Amino acid sequence: MIRECVVALVLLSAAQHAAGQDRPSRLGPRDIDALPSAPADHRLAYGADSLHFGDLRLPDGPGPFPVAIVIHGGCWLGPFATLHNTSAVSDALRGLGVATWNVEYRRADHPGGGWPGTFQDVAAAADHVRELATRFPLDTTRLVALGHSAGGHLAFWLAARHRLPPTSPLASPDPVTLAGVISIGGPPDLAAFEGLDARVCGEPIVARLLGDASAVIGDRLADASPAARLPLGTPQRLLVGELDGVVPAEVALDYERRARALGDDVAYVSMGGAGHFEALAPTTEAWQVVVATVRELLDARRPPPSARSRR
Repeated sequence: MIRECVVALVLLSAAQHAAGQDRPSRLGPRDIDALPSAPADHRLAYGADSLHFGDLRLPDGPGPFPVAIVIHGGCWLGPFATLHNTSAVSDALRGLGVATWNVEYRRADHPGGGWPGTFQDVAAAADHVRELATRFPLDTTRLVALGHSAGGHLAFWLAARHRLPPTSPLASPDPVTLAGVISIGGPPDLAAFEGLDARVCGEPIVARLLGDASAVIGDRLADASPAARLPLGTPQRLLVGELDGVVPAEVALDYERRARALGDDVAYVSMGGAGHFEALAPTTEAWQVVVATVRELLDARRPPPSARSRR
């Protein structure tokens, strides 16, 4: 039923756009930063660095609540975005009954960021949900990761890291299990994004993220790019604005084809009338697609009524 709702919303948005009824101004990162959001319930550290923290928002009620790990984008660089860019999203999901863990992390231009620090930070933040669940009413069996732009790549990478060899510096001994991952306008294939990254981010950021030296980039791509670790074995949703000029639709569609051919549960959804940032604004049609997708993935892990009554 939820998947049918996603399809219906996409078709409605596309129809309105074609009819000239849905032509919003294109939103930018500062527009998203200016959106209102209620403060987090708790700002908590998951490590020792000053950027090792996240904002935890809890819905009203006793719980236990499903959880969304929320990862902001910004070209893997500090000046473009912080976790404030995903505060409105996190707050809106809280209002829908989903606890949110909106995480900060070191980017490629921060001391200790890039390779391997950026990936290790996001992994540590995700695994920290287990510790949070010992203190707050969180249902870690209903856990999704949702990221925007570069954060979309990192959300998919969280689903891929269980496929890493134990010798990789990015490997974790017991990564948290995700019920699904959602990328909003993110590149799931870093190799395909190379060459586009300078236009989008102002520099060849993939090389910088992976360590600059061309001799090592090829090897590191295999650990850093979700596409190199297919199949992931986790439901994956690629949400891309129809007017998004950051990551071409062909990149996401090619990933979808390859993942599906290898047996993964993966779906590409085009959000009619949306650019790169519209899905982060809870008043837009694109945001409703995000909501339906989150619910779809979480509902797939909802225990049957008989099991819930025995809790």
